[in-house]
Amino acid sequence: MSDMDDRRRVFEEKYARDAEFQFKVMARRNKLLGLWAAQQLGKQVQEVDEYVKSVVISDMAEPGDDDVLRKVLRDFEVAGIDMDDKRLRKQMNDLMAVAMEQLATE
Repeated sequence: MSDMDDRRRVFEEKYARDAEFQFKVMARRNKLLGLWAAQQLGKQVQEVDEYVKSVVISDMAEPGDDDVLRKVLRDFEVAGIDMDDKRLRKQMNDLMAVAMEQLATE
């Protein structure tokens, strides 16, 4: 019975580590997205940190990426920047890979 308990404990620990890593990857991806979007939007240096925070926080509205996507698309629309769902999702996917790589090497 101890063997099964040990296996379960190891599995639970791995699951917790994986979930924490995934959370960190998403937060890093959103930060990178905020930095990229701030540059596209022509934000001043003093505005960038606040904008990045707003992108990261927007991910807490609902599960998934749609809340972040809507926020950034809306910001681009208000600024008169041509951006569509497909291109922004590609950028988000590209930044997800960057975030994973950065966190894997830290």
